[in-house]
Amino acid sequence: MPDTNPFDFDDFDTVNSDASLDSTLAGDSLAPPEPVVLSVGEVTRQIKDALEGDFPEVLVMGELSNLSRASSGHVYLTLKDDEAQLRAVLWRNVAQRLKFELRDGLEVIAAGPIEVYAARGTYQLVIRDLLPRGMGPLELAFRQLQEKLAREGLFDPARKRPLPRFPRRIALITSPTGAAVRDLLQVLTRRWKATDLVIVPVPVQGEGAAAKIAAALRRVGSIPNVDLVITGRGGGSLEDLWPFNEEVVARAIADCPVPVISAVGHEIDVTIADLVADRRALTPSEAGELAVPNGEELATWLADCRERLRAGLTRKAELAGTRLEAIAQRRGLSRPFDLIDDRTQRLDEVEQRLRQAMQTRLTAAESRLALGARALSALSPLAVLARGYSVTTDAATGRVLQSAQDASPNQLLETRLASGRIRSRIVELDS
Repeated sequence: MPDTNPFDFDDFDTVNSDASLDSTLAGDSLAPPEPVVLSVGEVTRQIKDALEGDFPEVLVMGELSNLSRASSGHVYLTLKDDEAQLRAVLWRNVAQRLKFELRDGLEVIAAGPIEVYAARGTYQLVIRDLLPRGMGPLELAFRQLQEKLAREGLFDPARKRPLPRFPRRIALITSPTGAAVRDLLQVLTRRWKATDLVIVPVPVQGEGAAAKIAAALRRVGSIPNVDLVITGRGGGSLEDLWPFNEEVVARAIADCPVPVISAVGHEIDVTIADLVADRRALTPSEAGELAVPNGEELATWLADCRERLRAGLTRKAELAGTRLEAIAQRRGLSRPFDLIDDRTQRLDEVEQRLRQAMQTRLTAAESRLALGARALSALSPLAVLARGYSVTTDAATGRVLQSAQDASPNQLLETRLASGRIRSRIVELDS
């Protein structure tokens, strides 16, 4: 802009030179117009009117930075690119409608008017609509929530619970008027009639549906004997299915006290609820097939088991009869006393051999004993005495006298003969 000074009077135009000369000669002077002095507020209002009139609605592409959330709910931020920055604001009612999370660095396209904030003398973009660049807002919101819950482990297969094989009571959290619940009821009642069904009616699309679905999931624990939950709806647009992509529903499924089957949309539709649930069904009809067994198939399987059991027992009985007959033909069972007689005869033979061995050993012992007796008899002093010899001992001490020197006069002696004893006293010694 040219450097102008509102107080520089040289820039004001003058009348033609003749008129000026005449006026000068007449003694009149040419007076410049008085400059208009504006207050700060008046200048700001003029700028505000001019700027807001020229930019009633703009589309601005840039990168989010300096995000700030006020306690009032308003969001203040800066849109920037490589060349400039533009301050912007989202009022609370607009910020609450956003499906995705605002983050620094996110590239967006913002729509709204340029307004002047007179209190600070600054201009800003008042964002009335905000779209992530390169994808839809719902797609971005889905990705952001998916990443958040994945980091927390809500999709971890290890936390998924097995479904009960024969559920006693199933709670169906869905719209009671939708086609999905009719298909689900048809499949459940056709396959298995032994399970009670409880319908917990909730809206499955529209404003507030997610909060009501989450509340129903939290209420399941108070319904007696419920051991399985099925929640879902039929197919639809991403906007129709969006309640099942809300964080409040995902956390309610994770906190549900019983296993949850999620059956949202058709096979190609995948929601956050499907990822968190203990089991995902491609359709509501498949949810019914996953929830309960097929009664007809089970009856057929039981009949087959009964037949195989009967046939197996029959084969075992026949095999046992054959083995018993073969055992009965054995000699030990057909003529049991033959074995006893054989054993008795062998016992008699062993006894006879034992007696003969004992007699032989006894005869040999007797012979050895007689031989020893004869040897002892030959060496016995009594045998010597029998041949006419005698043994003389001191009657008092029993000491044997071997020479006359062992005796003394008047000593009492005892003489043993082959038969009997003689007591005598020494009268005279002859050495």
